[in-house]
Amino acid sequence: MPPEPNSGEQAHFRALERLYASAPVNSLFASRLAIESRGHARLVFDVTEQSYHAAGAAHGTIYFKMLDDAAFYAANTLVSDRFLLTTSFNLHFTKPVRIGQVVAEGRWVSGKRRVFVAEARLVDEEGDEIGRGTGTFMRSHIPLSGLPGYQTDHPRD
Repeated sequence: MPPEPNSGEQAHFRALERLYASAPVNSLFASRLAIESRGHARLVFDVTEQSYHAAGAAHGTIYFKMLDDAAFYAANTLVSDRFLLTTSFNLHFTKPVRIGQVVAEGRWVSGKRRVFVAEARLVDEEGDEIGRGTGTFMRSHIPLSGLPGYQTDHPRD
C-alpha cells in the first residue's frame, strides 16, 4: 500500500527533490528529480552540445553526474536525518549519447545503518541503456534539516 500523500515519508521525498533543485551545480544542467517510492529515484536530464567532448558526444562527467545523483537519492530516501556522502562509485559506459533526453533510474541495493549501496542505469530516448553504475554512500554528520534546500514543512506545490 503506498504511503499517504501527506505522510512523513512523502514529505522527506519532496524535501529531497527540493534539495536537489537547490544545489548550485544543478543550475548547470537541465535536469529534474522525482522520488516516488522508498529506495528509488528517477532523474531526467536534457543532454545538449554544451556537454560534448571533442568527438561530439556527451563527456563522461555527465554520465557520472547522472548515475551518482540517481543512486545517491535512491539511497538517501532511506535516511531522513542525515546527508549521505558518496565514498566510491564504479561506472560502465555502454553507448555514447548526443542531444536528447536521458533518464537515470536509481535503486537502493543494500545497507540500512551507516553504509548504503545503490545502483543506477541510464536510458536514452531510444530506450537503450547507455551506462550503468554502482555506488557506496556513507551517512555523514551533516543534518538534512540544516541544509537550506531541505525543508519538510514546505507548502504543497
